[in-house]
Amino acid sequence: MTVPVIATARLDLVPVSLEDAAFVQAEFPHWEIVEFMNARVPWPYPADGALVFLRDVLLPQIARGEACAWTIRLRDSGTPIGQINLRIGTDEHRGFWIARAFQRCGYVTEAVAAVTDHYFEILGQPELRVSKAVQNTASRAVSRRQGMRLVATDERDYVSGRHPTEIWALTREEWRARKPS
Repeated sequence: MTVPVIATARLDLVPVSLEDAAFVQAEFPHWEIVEFMNARVPWPYPADGALVFLRDVLLPQIARGEACAWTIRLRDSGTPIGQINLRIGTDEHRGFWIARAFQRCGYVTEAVAAVTDHYFEILGQPELRVSKAVQNTASRAVSRRQGMRLVATDERDYVSGRHPTEIWALTREEWRARKPS
């Protein structure tokens, strides 16, 4: 599967590469970002954590057709500000993070809409599911704005410990009925 560049009004979503490791290593390992990440994320984050993850986990998943992943970049400057990914063939389909300096600017909502459209319209997937800690109010708000439905609750392990979790879903038909023209 080829991961395309996706352009939005303010962003370019550029396929992830090893060259992104320095950016990820500098911006990802902050408690406000990793607190509600899956417990598989090592904490404290190792000095080579970004390189190892990209090289040994994410890029091989992309090569096998199991994932798509992008570095979120500001269109006007090319500055990297976060990452977003899609997973195929799992129960958890989308994940993202945004550097602290760029949070609460609407960039995640913009990137999420673009990759959701890619997931349904290009990859042809029938349903998108995501889980999030109940305490992760910002991420839950993104799901609500996208029109996702709360379909289940659970408990899951995060970097910050075990938390009540919500599972949100959106079908291709629901997306098509809501998506911007």
